[in-house]
Amino acid sequence: MSMPSALARPLPLRAGTRGSPLALVQTRTFMRLLMAACPDLADGGVVEQIISVTGDAVLDRPLAEIGGKGLFAKEIHEALLDGRCDVAVHSLKDLETELPPGIVLACVLKREDPRDALILGPTLTGTASDPLGALPQGALVGTSSVRRQAQLMHARPDLKMAVIRGNVQTRLRKLNEGDCQASLLALAGLNRLEMTVPSALPLDPSIMLPAAAQGIVGVTARAGDTDILQRLALIEDADARVAAEAERALLACLDGSCRTPIGGHARLLPDGQVELMGLVARADGSFLLRRTEHGVRADAARLGRELGDSLRADSPADLFV
Repeated sequence: MSMPSALARPLPLRAGTRGSPLALVQTRTFMRLLMAACPDLADGGVVEQIISVTGDAVLDRPLAEIGGKGLFAKEIHEALLDGRCDVAVHSLKDLETELPPGIVLACVLKREDPRDALILGPTLTGTASDPLGALPQGALVGTSSVRRQAQLMHARPDLKMAVIRGNVQTRLRKLNEGDCQASLLALAGLNRLEMTVPSALPLDPSIMLPAAAQGIVGVTARAGDTDILQRLALIEDADARVAAEAERALLACLDGSCRTPIGGHARLLPDGQVELMGLVARADGSFLLRRTEHGVRADAARLGRELGDSLRADSPADLFV
């Protein structure tokens, strides 16, 4: 691939990011990849720029009550549009499906493990072969995710739920302090932070379907910045892009808010096919519909829309209000 055109702005490029430990690890990984792909950006040609976001500031209420997961990107995209940063790095599962005008999803990075993990408190033990069996009758599970809550309560209606938000370290601290008996975290975050949690039991997607785009880092940029877009294309992961297109199309079709439990996970099969699993549910687990469809990589977005249409057609209309 030929060298991208010269940058139309002075160095260094500024990468907007949240300030959490995980966000910074992801941003620094992105910066290393971009500087390695573009020799003229080496030696400090890209720097991180921390931007405070509402989603990190309000931790005592569920996201749905304060405006939804878009609150993890709103202020960052405002900074991107007004020129305070040049690119923005996100956990793609936290990025709204409809981006603000003038902003595009410029590249996605190689996917980490997309699964969730059940994190047991200090009084519980369990096995990977039967993770939910580790939870005693009526156990209190801390999570702010309606998707995780719905799937747990569908499988185990006896369980009780408590809202726990905050970064990975905060959630683990609250669990160890006894705020709840178990919690759930994305394995991608633990792996990227290089954290070994002995009480973490990975949950197969057949038990807990992940959030759409979980484990994928996405980078947004201004649509008109051709020089930057050319450079970001150098570090695009093709497999992650296919999965992201399928899963985000599914999510967009269902048009779910943070109040609607939705799961989506695409697997790329050796024969070039894409297996897309989708799920929609009630938060209390009383209704849960799960389906799987197959298609070719080139039709990933269409596959997502078709599966979304199918799930929506056979679900109660009030789930999407």
